[in-house]
Amino acid sequence: MPLILPARTLDSGFNIDNSLRFNSGDSARLEKTFGTNTSERKKTFSLWFKRSKLGVYQSLFDTTVTGNVEGGVEITNEDRIQVTDRDATDGTGDIFLPTSMVFRDPSAWYHLVVAMDTTQGTDTNRVKVYVNGSQVTSFTTTTYPTQNYDIQSFKSSVANYIGANVSSAYYDGYISEFYFIDGQQKAASVFGEFNDNGVWIPKDPTDVKENVTFGDNGFFLEFKQTGTSANSSGMGADTSGEDNHFAVTNLAALDITVDTPTNNFATLNPLNLRLGKGITFSEGNTQIQTGTTGGTVGGFSTIAGLKSGKWYAEFKPTVVGTNGTMRFGIESTDFMAAAGLCNVAASAYASNGNKGRNATDTSHGDSFDDDDIIGVAVDLDNGAIYFSKNGTWQNSSDPESGASKTNAAYTDILTVLPDGGYMFAFNLVYNNSQQETVQANFGNPCNAISSGNADGNGYGNFEYAVPSGYYALCTKNLAEYG
Repeated sequence: MPLILPARTLDSGFNIDNSLRFNSGDSARLEKTFGTNTSERKKTFSLWFKRSKLGVYQSLFDTTVTGNVEGGVEITNEDRIQVTDRDATDGTGDIFLPTSMVFRDPSAWYHLVVAMDTTQGTDTNRVKVYVNGSQVTSFTTTTYPTQNYDIQSFKSSVANYIGANVSSAYYDGYISEFYFIDGQQKAASVFGEFNDNGVWIPKDPTDVKENVTFGDNGFFLEFKQTGTSANSSGMGADTSGEDNHFAVTNLAALDITVDTPTNNFATLNPLNLRLGKGITFSEGNTQIQTGTTGGTVGGFSTIAGLKSGKWYAEFKPTVVGTNGTMRFGIESTDFMAAAGLCNVAASAYASNGNKGRNATDTSHGDSFDDDDIIGVAVDLDNGAIYFSKNGTWQNSSDPESGASKTNAAYTDILTVLPDGGYMFAFNLVYNNSQQETVQANFGNPCNAISSGNADGNGYGNFEYAVPSGYYALCTKNLAEYG
């Protein structure tokens, strides 16, 4: 099945600007009670999603009238997409379609379409599921609705949710470009298309709107607004023209992000964690918190294998802790099993002000503490790495110095370049008494930014100015410079 691959800067296709980040720990959700539907038998749902938390039952969207009357799309504990719709009032008509495939890549955007028309004579035509443009035909079990069954999903006169199942099963991740077509069954090709490279990409909403009739309760959520009201200025604003706006619960302006299916930003990788117990990822995998049992934990960016280009990221430790050490820098994909940022190819800046590699620490700059922001600038064209604290480059270094590598922390990262390349990395050594927290910003922050600085291509949002020639770690920049 075709997956979403890195977007190209020069692509002529439509670019999505925003997504909405759901943090399950906040019980974040959107809610709407509709009036009478155009149809209870013909409905189409289309959305893009990028997961953050795996192995947990979650709801992408849901309608629950009672415990036995409900409809929606869930992600199971086994990481399968599951279409469920049941009306136990008469015991007939239920839908139950868990996919055989699993969705376990926290770095990937997926496009999902669920198209329903229960008036169809053939049962398999009554519910069609598409992922990345291809129809899903393999399910662990198949229960199709009876003919002319009234679909419970996004039902009239009851509460309907995005990102939750009433007050549970909260979704953790990103959602973008959510369409609901009330009264028509539409194929995935209405919402996306394969480009010349065989990659599934979104269609311009203008083109989509020419091929659908939204119906009385239809909507299109682009997540461009930052307000919390259930109107055109809120995060749940409907831009279809039908004014079916959603109320917002436990979502903030920072949850409107630039991480999208057409420009995928790096996050922290929950699948690539070294040692450590009780570690909690949150905020779309841009924040990590240690457990209450002391130890060592190391982690990495989802985008890895960097061998060329110049890259910038910021790390904000909101709790550094005591009697421990934090390190931020780069790590090789070849040495991920090593304990700490200390192998021969690693390069890091520690909370005690030292730089470290290969189990050796030497003085480099100032120590850092809670809420300081550490900048990491990696020059893989000249083989140097630089570190800043609150916008001041340590050891009077100059990341824009190019081949001269003025006072860089390390000037040989090309010499020790591993076969697999580099990735941004962190290492935390912590004690039992204090949980440590780190926020990672690869251009898609979860922490408030007081100034706001993009890279030279206009991508990302950083607290401090991005050095000239350095870029946020996202797929559009990778396509051009990586």
